[in-house]
Amino acid sequence: MTASATSPAVRLQRLLPWTQRVSRATLRADVIAGLLGAVLVLPQGVAFATLAGLPPEYGIYTAVVPCIVAALFGSSWHVMSGPTNANSLALFAMLSPVAFAGSPAYIGLALSVTILVGLMQFAVGTLRLGTLANFISPSVLLGFTCGAATLIGLYALKDLFGLAVPTGTSAFGVLRFLFDNVDAINWGAATVGAVTLAATLLFKRLGKRLPFMLLGLLAGYGVAFLLNRTGWGGGHHVNVVGSIPSAIPGFHVPDISWRSVPDLLGIASALTIVALGQSISIAKAVALRSGQHIDANREFIGQGLSNIAGGLFSGYISCGSLNRSVPNFEAGAKTPLASVFSALWLVALVAVSAPLLAQIPLAAIAAMLLLVAWGLFDFARLRRIAALSRTEFAIAVGTFAATLVIRLEMAVLLGTILSLVAYLYRTSRPAVRSLVPDADDPGRRFTPLDELQRPQPECPQLKLLRMEGAIYFGAVQYVTDRLHWLRTVNASQKHLLAMTKSMNFIDLAGAEMWEAELAERRATGGDLYFHRPRTQVLQTWEQTGFTTKLGTDHVFSTKRQALHTIIAQLSPDICAQCQVRIFEECAQRPGAQTHAEAL
Repeated sequence: MTASATSPAVRLQRLLPWTQRVSRATLRADVIAGLLGAVLVLPQGVAFATLAGLPPEYGIYTAVVPCIVAALFGSSWHVMSGPTNANSLALFAMLSPVAFAGSPAYIGLALSVTILVGLMQFAVGTLRLGTLANFISPSVLLGFTCGAATLIGLYALKDLFGLAVPTGTSAFGVLRFLFDNVDAINWGAATVGAVTLAATLLFKRLGKRLPFMLLGLLAGYGVAFLLNRTGWGGGHHVNVVGSIPSAIPGFHVPDISWRSVPDLLGIASALTIVALGQSISIAKAVALRSGQHIDANREFIGQGLSNIAGGLFSGYISCGSLNRSVPNFEAGAKTPLASVFSALWLVALVAVSAPLLAQIPLAAIAAMLLLVAWGLFDFARLRRIAALSRTEFAIAVGTFAATLVIRLEMAVLLGTILSLVAYLYRTSRPAVRSLVPDADDPGRRFTPLDELQRPQPECPQLKLLRMEGAIYFGAVQYVTDRLHWLRTVNASQKHLLAMTKSMNFIDLAGAEMWEAELAERRATGGDLYFHRPRTQVLQTWEQTGFTTKLGTDHVFSTKRQALHTIIAQLSPDICAQCQVRIFEECAQRPGAQTHAEAL
């Protein structure tokens, strides 16, 4: 091994593969994107910590150390981790029956559960169980993304219009509250939101290299400052972020009794599913926009390490945040260093300019989130899926609807189940297609009947079938029914040659199905033959004893060899009267001379 192979730079690239993307240009882009991420997480961190039943500063802490660790050791270049609405609500729902929210005991439980969740996530990634994420189909991701975008937009309405919506109100509850309280709209806040939207879109049009989201936020900041100082908003105060606690978390090992660990494991298991479901869905959703390949196992390891570190540095359960990750990508972030800069910006901003940051208008942040929501709703992709597959479109719509009415991770799970059910339904109906040599093709290629340009006859004694797909327990009944129907509609076709090159898999139930078909054929004086079965199929037949029952002389490597052997076994009396004679080998059968003279 050379010295260069073990150099610190090489080891660093193996540990953190994204470091090779870092340059002066990416650093500049990441610094700017990180600033936006820090500004966005300020009000969210405080609000989400309150939802979780924790003091406000714990939301800020969760956006510092966990954000850095997840970015450095995860897979995604753009996902920003931190506190989320779903995690906060789930944590409160599971811990509030155990301890009083906000109490030292409750905080200790929250931090302990966070460490347990991190250990479980790390184990999932280390054991390489991240392949389970491959079952989340693009249609599910699209429905989830559109649903999450709708939720982001609906929740942003309360701040955009300055409404005092009760805590815990659902997304549609916010919409209903807006309609019921139109007279309570804060038109000053609405003005700030409108200016922020207009300025952001204008700066974006002027040049995509401009930090248009930050510039738009500054425009809204200026308008809110004037309205609150001059009273031009009709006397309505534009709500701002408000007092911000310290952002520097201290190291602390949660003091928890070992006797309570078994009880906490159940809570941690449920929260692990919540966090992992969100994280991988968000990572994949952002990756679809950026074109990046996501390593699910590495993503789970990064999330696990971030929660372990978070629990030790006063942070509660964190995962990828959609309404920070997409703005991070849109703002031009190039590497995970944007998340690192976001955490550092957060600490610096809170320490240096807390009074100024406290005046950031909530309406301007809401306007940013509305733009993010609009960008996430992929109408073009929805139309494309609708045109290509009604099933996939139904899965996307179903996931979208589920995202709006149930928890995010459960919506992803439901969409994944719908995808698997649709897949199983398709695979449970493998193609069983009748073939004939095409008389209109100079090469007399064996062609499915439904692809012929005109109707053509089949051999009255020999049935040719092409089997396409897997013959497993879920497909056995369908194939059995098809074979039974074929025997019924043309009882004289007692012999069957199955073209099985495309029969890519078979299990015990499939092997037993062919045994039953062999018995049926031979009981009526016919037989069963196979052309080019795959190695896995032959091995299964060998293990189940079907090969012995069938006979190795009933398996052929070429069609010519198969037809030459099988046609010799057909009834000479029927051949003598046959007027079809679709095979070249029919020229050697009785009655061939008479048929030729008739032609």
